[in-house]
Amino acid sequence: MNIALLLEMAAEAAPDRTALVCDGKRWTYAELLAAARGAFEMIQESGVSHVALLDESSEAAVIALFGAALAGVPYCPLNYRLADPDLAALLGRIAPALVIGDEERVLRLAGDGDHTVYAREEFTAKAQELVPGDEEREYDPGADGIAVQLFTSGTTAAPKAAILRHSNLLGYILGTVEFAAADEADAALVVVPPYHIAGISALMSSIYAQRRIVMLPSFSPEAWLKLVGEEKISNAFVVPTMLTRIVGTIEKGEPCDVSSLRQISYGGGKMPLEVIQKALAMFPATGFTNAYGLTETSSTIALLGPDDHRAALASDDPRVRARLTSLGQPIPTVEIEIRGEDGRPVPPGEPGEIYVRGEQVSGEYKEKSALDAEGWFPTRDAGFMDEDGYLFLSGRADDVIVRGGENMSPGEIEDVLLTHPAIADACACAIPSVEWGEAVGIAVVTREGHQPPSEAELKALIKDRLRSSRVPDKVAFVRELPYNEMGKLLRRKVKEILA
Repeated sequence: MNIALLLEMAAEAAPDRTALVCDGKRWTYAELLAAARGAFEMIQESGVSHVALLDESSEAAVIALFGAALAGVPYCPLNYRLADPDLAALLGRIAPALVIGDEERVLRLAGDGDHTVYAREEFTAKAQELVPGDEEREYDPGADGIAVQLFTSGTTAAPKAAILRHSNLLGYILGTVEFAAADEADAALVVVPPYHIAGISALMSSIYAQRRIVMLPSFSPEAWLKLVGEEKISNAFVVPTMLTRIVGTIEKGEPCDVSSLRQISYGGGKMPLEVIQKALAMFPATGFTNAYGLTETSSTIALLGPDDHRAALASDDPRVRARLTSLGQPIPTVEIEIRGEDGRPVPPGEPGEIYVRGEQVSGEYKEKSALDAEGWFPTRDAGFMDEDGYLFLSGRADDVIVRGGENMSPGEIEDVLLTHPAIADACACAIPSVEWGEAVGIAVVTREGHQPPSEAELKALIKDRLRSSRVPDKVAFVRELPYNEMGKLLRRKVKEILA
């Protein structure tokens, strides 16, 4: 099987239904499939080894994804925000490629890479012109072929090329989405960058459900709210920083109509408790879902669903209320274990590293596979599972602060800091210490309209709520913390600030 089957099934079942809306242009399912088949012809003719996208979200992303699948060539969307030297290195690793997007930049950085380059409009127009006339053409390259190759965000080393095969992606979609389950009026607002797994899975999920996809290439809360009202959006996915800005914009009195919103999913980073509490009150008729997953797992592996959100918000039981900060429970198609430093599963409530196994879990890189002998993938995320099977994340395993042999989670320190009424955001991370090896450093953002608390006050708060070993050696007050476009806190940059 091949992921192109998702689009073929949708186009056969409802060829005239609107599949995609981008920049005012509307595409039916039949038109999208025809363009993907035209893109197949372009890819076959070019003889390339990869299909790359260097652009914002548009119809070209959908056409390229499924055109590449039909041709049996990996689809490799690139981060257009990368610095020139980093992008040039990635272009060299996928040569020769058919690259769609910033033609001038590609030729400037990798003109000798034998790439075939098209501007977005040129690629889309040519794909529509080259629709093959042979209805008997065979497309399926097999489920073991590589469907998508995504470069991970490198920090101290070169980015790794994460491999997702057709079998991985179909394992996720077929196991979690019901075919043609959406009403014709249903619409999903997609604003996630095309080079992130959440953006790719959102496209495939909506197409298989036959939901109309509405693309917002560049996020702003005003534009997001405007599209929700104009297109009567029923489903949306946002990252925490987006929801924070949406909530803030509504609080300021921005006129909007969000009555059509039935579901808002979020993920990609830690959601501030205050923000999700405000959002639940602001959207009383909307179901909220926290979706946790990774590139290597073909997207979501755990969900905190709408009922759990509302139950946690309404509960007086601290154990139930704490679930509002959890990742929910594993989806039925995967297994999740928490393992200690010895590699063995730990009991409920005990922290460790999150491992996952399932058909959708690739754990494969161009360089090698990270799966163990039994098919388990080490996520490098640290967390614990409570007695009811709810998964809690405490950060990356690499982010753990080791002070004098004692392991400390940055998340527990940050949660305490955020209880202070004057603190809007906080980050804790390891800083070098001659005495302890590592010590705690914190960077905090003061809430608008409040005076910054003193260092002594923050240290006393942490000591009272946790213990003296968690008290920071260094405190920095900053205007804002550094996040990437998916809402992930960039701790390495905070360490630079503290240094």
